[in-house]
Order: sequence, then C-alpha cells, then structure tokens
Amino acid sequence: MTTRHNEEDQMNKEDILPGKSSRRSFLKGLAITAAASSAALVTGGCALDSLPQSKEELGLKWQEYFQDNYRLMTQAEKDQTVERLTRLAKLEDNRDLNISSQGPREQVLFGYAFNISRCEGFMDCVEACVQENNLDRQAKTQYIRIFEMEPGKLDPSTGDGSYFHEVPVADKFYMGVQCFHCENAPCIKACPVKATWREPDGIVVVDYNWCIGCRYCMAACPYYGRRFNWGKPVVPEDEITRRQHYLGNRKRMKGVMEKCTFCIQRTRQGKLPACVEACPTGSRVFGNLLDPDSEIRFVLKNKKVFRYKEELGTDPKFWYFID
Repeated sequence: MTTRHNEEDQMNKEDILPGKSSRRSFLKGLAITAAASSAALVTGGCALDSLPQSKEELGLKWQEYFQDNYRLMTQAEKDQTVERLTRLAKLEDNRDLNISSQGPREQVLFGYAFNISRCEGFMDCVEACVQENNLDRQAKTQYIRIFEMEPGKLDPSTGDGSYFHEVPVADKFYMGVQCFHCENAPCIKACPVKATWREPDGIVVVDYNWCIGCRYCMAACPYYGRRFNWGKPVVPEDEITRRQHYLGNRKRMKGVMEKCTFCIQRTRQGKLPACVEACPTGSRVFGNLLDPDSEIRFVLKNKKVFRYKEELGTDPKFWYFID
C-alpha cells in the first residue's frame, strides 16, 4: 500500500522557520534587545514568585523558550531537548521521567479500525487513554469520545456522547471518535505557525512548545479531534505515566492544543495504543498498513469498512467496520 505526498510533506524548511511563521521571532528579538539594554529582563517581565529557583533551571527554561521548531531539529538537537526536559522535571517537581525523541520506523504507516458491531460502550478505552497520556483530570480532558447511536445512523454527531447509564443498551450501538490522523489533514493546513504536521509513519503530531494556542486547527478538524488546554493540566503525582515522548504524553502547558497521537510513546516501540490494549471486546484494531500480513490489512481486505466524512477528501487513517 502506498501513500501520496502531501502539501505539508513538500514544505521547504524556509516555510517553518520561526521568522516566517510565528510570534516567537518577534518575542525573541524583543527579549534580546531588553537583555542588551537592561538587567530588568528577568524581573520586569514576570512576577518574582514565578522565577526559577536556581540558575540551572533559569538557563534550561531560557533554552526551552528559544528552541527551534522540533521538525527542524537534527536528531542530536532532539536528544538534547528531551534531556533538558527530563532535567527540568527533576528540578521543578523532583520527578524522574523517561522522555523519548524516537523517530518513525522505516516502512511503517499506522492505521486504525473500529468494529461498531462489537463495541458495547464500556469506555475502558477512554480511561486507559486518560491515564496513559497524562490528561488533565481537573478539566476531565479526553481524546476519545464514545457515542451511543440509534440503529441506521452512522454519523456520530447524531448520537449521545454524554451517556451515563449501564451499557450496552438494547437496540443501540457505539462509535468511537478521536483524531483520525488524516493524510490530507485540514488541521495541518490551518496552523499558521506550522506547529502541527504529519510524520512519515502517519501520526499527526503537535509541537507544544511551538503552538500559540490560536485554535485554528480545532476549528478546521471535522472529526472533533483537537483539545485546547484552558488551564495548567492537573495529574496526581502517583498517576503520572513516566514513559513519555516529546510529541506525545509529556507535560503540556496552559494555552496549547493537544490530541491523540496513536500513543506515539508506545507505538514507536512496537506496542499497541493504550485504548486498543484496554478494549475488553476487541473492537479496536491497530497496525502497520504497509505490512500485508497485519491485522489492520486483514480487516480492510475482508470486512465491510467505511470512513467517516470520506467525501471531504481528508483520507483519514481510521476506518469503521462491521463483522
């Protein structure tokens, strides 16, 4: 199975340089000017109680603020970036993390299929996703939504995505919705600062450090796939998943977009996404679309499959199927 090249894959580096695409170049120039003219750079722009507690922490935060777009970094620079984040986690929260910068594997294109004839609406997948991806417990952020559907309806927007009763319900069926990791993703085209893009293995990612929180991607997505952090995410210390990826489940800051990443911290190491592993009915299938012997390829070849809003031409890598 082959894929066509997208517009975003054809971008020149000049298209995503900070001076071309974001307010960071302006802020950087302003900060450098202030630093050159006054020692008030540190104390004049923020409250004293928000300052780092050590010179090392201040230096690391300074480097983080002015880092390049992750997509422009060399692998060595990516490794240095995650080392810095790991050290910051230790200094700020006394937290030991394992943050990865692992890139996509060769000859891998991830795909996902959801069996609507098996799902019974238990939401084990939702809970597993929340835990694995360090989602905000206070705001009850969820990447996955399960809709309880009426017979004959195949549009999740016509279903009930907020049901709170015993499941399954007779004469109902269930559809899961999340980021569909489109090959021709509208969210990527909408981002004015190129903070989101599609990786060679098909995963649509976000560089949280580069995102300016404009929410254009959220408006452009036809699949309810994006979430905005209105506040600083709250995760109990004993529930934090410490195996992380820079583009995945690491600490997000207030005011940025986030989304399902097919559990990039797991799948790039050959594991299943947390939602697939947690599903008690086997409704979720995930695998390599380029492997003719994979389960996902079997489903696409042998089951009755369809894609939501396929007429939009987004080419989502997420299918629904029926036994």
